[in-house]
Amino acid sequence: MKILLISPAVDAEKRTNKWLMMPQLALYILEGLTPCGHDVTVIEEESGYVDPDQECDLVGISCMTANAPRAYELCAEFQKRGKTVVLGGVHPSILPEEALQHADSVVVGEAEGVWETLLDDFQNNNLKRKYHNPNPDLQKYVPKDFSTVVNKSKFHIIPIMTTRGCPYDCDFCCVSNLYGKKIRHIPIENVVRDIRESRAKNFLFLDDNIVGHKKYAKELFNAIKPLKIKWVGQASVSLLVEDDELLQLAAESGCKSLFIGIESVSAEQLRTMRKGVKDIVHLESALKKIKKMGILIHASMVFGFDNDTKETFEDTVAFLQKNKASTASFNVLTPYPGTRVYENLKKENRLTITNWKYYDHNTVVFQPRNMTPYELQMGKIYARKRFYSITSVMKRMPGNLYNPLTYFMMNYGHMKQVRVEARRIDRIKSILFE
Repeated sequence: MKILLISPAVDAEKRTNKWLMMPQLALYILEGLTPCGHDVTVIEEESGYVDPDQECDLVGISCMTANAPRAYELCAEFQKRGKTVVLGGVHPSILPEEALQHADSVVVGEAEGVWETLLDDFQNNNLKRKYHNPNPDLQKYVPKDFSTVVNKSKFHIIPIMTTRGCPYDCDFCCVSNLYGKKIRHIPIENVVRDIRESRAKNFLFLDDNIVGHKKYAKELFNAIKPLKIKWVGQASVSLLVEDDELLQLAAESGCKSLFIGIESVSAEQLRTMRKGVKDIVHLESALKKIKKMGILIHASMVFGFDNDTKETFEDTVAFLQKNKASTASFNVLTPYPGTRVYENLKKENRLTITNWKYYDHNTVVFQPRNMTPYELQMGKIYARKRFYSITSVMKRMPGNLYNPLTYFMMNYGHMKQVRVEARRIDRIKSILFE
């Protein structure tokens, strides 16, 4: 049987800057779960062309919210040609009934424990409309063809996942809805096997919090330390710095950069996030401690909370410059379906756009409390432009000299994207704000 697995782009006509593209793993896990004897082709539309006329028996499409409309377009094209289409991923898992309007079947949640059953059912002409295993077994090793992944991004970085689930309960996040609040582990020996079989040296841990379970994280770091790799990942700043041994092991195991979800520099907002950060002074101390270990910090910031004002943008840039953040993401609060933010804004009749294509971290789709949608959109662009100005890059450089080449390469990629973003908003502002 010929199986086609697709990750759609958000827009069929546009592509993400390759400097900022992060490698995906989900479709390669599906490929690894597929029993021998089937012919599997994986296409990431961001880097490849999807031909609806190509020969295949079954089409599997994985999508998030922003690329759901494009996924639905592809569903229609394949079904028009008589193909059977299965949808999976975050968005179909949160809104399976919507997804079923476009596909023959939907996988809700994780694919482990259901994909092989789905394939058997399809071959026996007994495909069900919905598949869901709430407690998949993560102990079994899933082989992956990393040779097809390595060239997807500019940095030739391999994606690895070690845990699923998140104990935090952020209003704007649906991770715990999808994977649960309990952290579940992939056996460390399987993680080590992935690293060895990839024959690569640079890795991205996709976990929502690589140090979410400290005992497991310490065992993992000790296990990968002899492999002499370099890795980046996402971590809770409070958990990491409250344990000196954990931070030391992370650095010794090859950690070169961490994605830190700071979200806001508002003292009031920090208290509501329940992430263990007491105040700005505590946060600054934690960031300084991480940087002392030679680890670059990528700060994730979110604009649009109800206590944000027009002064928030300048305050955020000042904070990041003062603390010599290596790089940063500047996101607009996005009310993803399945989150409390979405439900609250919908209840208050503050959602201004319902097209999922614009639910992308970058576009304002709701009415903010203390400014207009246009002011929020332009404030976000202003903050990013200020942070990635040549002056700002040079100002932050003294705090990042322990890894200058990576620092400059990462900032260069973001500087290019700043220009792309400015052109983009000129094209869509008449649709969104007028």
